[in-house]
This record gives sequence, structure tokens and C-alpha cells, in this order.
Amino acid sequence: MLNKNTILSLLLLFVPVSIAAHFLEWGAAVVFITSCIAIVPLAAWMGTATEEIAVVAGPTLGGLLNATFGNATELIIALIALNAGLVSVVKATITGSIIGNLLLVMGLSMLLGGLRYKEQDFQPIVARVNASSMNLAVIAILLPTAMDATSVGLSEVTIQRLSIAVAVVLILVYGLTLLFSMKTHSYLFDVGMADMENLAESNLAPEEPKHKPNLWLWIGVLLVVTLFVAGESELLVDSLEEATSELGLSALFTGVILLPVIGNAAEHATAVTVAMKNKMDLSVSVAVGSSMQIALFVAPVLVLAGWLMGKPMDLNFNTFELVAVVVSVLIANSISSDGKSNWLEGTLLLATYLVLGFAFYFHPVSEGLGL
Repeated sequence: MLNKNTILSLLLLFVPVSIAAHFLEWGAAVVFITSCIAIVPLAAWMGTATEEIAVVAGPTLGGLLNATFGNATELIIALIALNAGLVSVVKATITGSIIGNLLLVMGLSMLLGGLRYKEQDFQPIVARVNASSMNLAVIAILLPTAMDATSVGLSEVTIQRLSIAVAVVLILVYGLTLLFSMKTHSYLFDVGMADMENLAESNLAPEEPKHKPNLWLWIGVLLVVTLFVAGESELLVDSLEEATSELGLSALFTGVILLPVIGNAAEHATAVTVAMKNKMDLSVSVAVGSSMQIALFVAPVLVLAGWLMGKPMDLNFNTFELVAVVVSVLIANSISSDGKSNWLEGTLLLATYLVLGFAFYFHPVSEGLGL
């Protein structure tokens, strides 16, 4: 019977296939599809390497490492797309990552976990802290958009300067959330950390003793995998315009739905798996924590990176994307506020994601996306 590790190992075959498809000119659609599939196992290996290094680094440095590299795959894809001038695709990916984690991942976790257990509990105070952080993220992307919509003759330079200022604030807030969760109020997150350690131990064979990972080996693995992720992301971005046209997909739908799922597939699987083991604290932590990292760290880093690269990137999202993020944060905060979940609440989150997915699929916006 195929398990998760076997499937991921088989998917690594798509790395040489995608490279061959590029050099042998098998077509943009083939390159796009094979590179998308190849990124999934590479992202999983990147996560594994980060976790192994974190074991050696200790809880504080390890937690910081996990928090920094948690969405490294998506950040790499976004940076390469940004360098190619696909600013609106990058914004769509940010939108998709936030709504995907809050609705798709948490929804699947609550649904499948709720089918096994009548009701599951998680830390309500942690949920409230995360909700407040996500509310700040919504305000951060709402204000530049509102400023642009309510001002006449507002220059792009002004919007970008505002976005850079907001980006700095968000990164500072992200640093403070790490300080809160890993230092001053770490006891609130101890349950999730214990679940993570138990999960890692359960993956060992019964007769296999716990061992200290080889630090330099895993650093080497992380570097090699990062290079491959960058290479596959380059193939993906280069073929994006032609491939989406051939496949009948809009760039907006691809950026919001496909790319975030591809970049975080392994992490999504982990959240669902632990929910089915009644470790809802860890599952919610993975889902909401990933959304927070995108909103408070990845998006601001992309704004600053775009400024340094001479590829202006701001936080002025289109109205439709903004509505999707606001709706996602509102329903996710509403459902998670009591610290309890069941299968119906998971279904509601998934239904919201499906409705938004259909809306993005049928949305006529194909121009003006930087393609």
C-alpha cells in the first residue's frame, strides 16, 4: 500500500521530466504541469530538512527557523514571478495562500477530524490571538486599496511608499508574534509543540531509537532542494502565460487557487493528518499560522524585495481579491473563536472556499495581471 513518503518519492520523478520537457520543447502546458507536480515533493523535503535542523538548533532557534522557512516554497515562486514582472500574479498568490489555509486546509481538517471525533478542542486564546493578527493583516491590505479608491490622481509612487511603510510595520509585528509564541507566552503553545514532538516520534519504527540528526547533512539537503525549487519555479513562471492560455485558465485563477495549493501541499497534508489523530491544536496552528506568516511576513518581504529589485510591488490589491480575503478571515475567526470544531464547521469553510474558487474561475479579469 502506498504511503505518503512513497508517493512523494515517486513524484520526484517529475523533476527530470519537467527539465526534459523544457529543453526538448514538449510544450508550455507540459512544462507547467510537470513543474507544478515536481514542486510538491521538493516542498515536502524542504519542510523535512527544516524540521531536522530545528531539532539540533533547539526549541527557540528551531522555532524561529520553522517560522521563517514555513512558506519558503511560496516565497521562492513569488520572488521569481516578481522578478519576471508578474506583480499581479504575485498578489493573487498571496490572496490564494491566505484563503487556502484558512478555508481549504482548516476546513478539511475540521471535516475529516470531525467525522472521526464528534467534537474536537483547541486553545481558544491562541485562536483569538491569531484572529487579531489576521485582522491587522486585513487592515494592512485594505488601507492602500481604500486610499487608491478614494483619492483622485494618486500616483503609484505614493501607494508604493505607503506599502513599504506598512510592510515594515507588519514585519515588526510578525517578529513580536514570534516573541509572544516562543518566549513570553510560550506556555499557551505548549500543547501544539508537544503534539508535534509526539508526531515526529510516532513516525519512527518501534525498534528505531531516537537519534540526533546530522546537521550538516540536512543543511546540504536544504540547500540542494532550495536550488531545485528555484529551478522548477523558474520553469513554472516562464511557461505560465502560454500554459494558462492553452489550458483555458485565467492567470487570476492560477495565482489564487493552483499555485498556493502546489507550494503548500505537503504542509496541508500534515494539518489534515494530525486533525484525524485528534491533535486539533497542531492542525489549527499549521493552518492559521501559515496564513499569518503569508500576511505578516511573506507579503511585506515581497514588497521590500520588489522595491530593491526595481520591480515595484505594493499592497494595493484589486477589490475582488480583497473581498475574498476579508470573507475568509471573518468566517475563519467566527468558527475558531470558541476553541471547538466539528464536521459541519469544516463543511462551511470548504463550501466558502468552493464558492470563492468558482468566482475566481469565472471572473473575467485576465488582462492587467502582468502577463
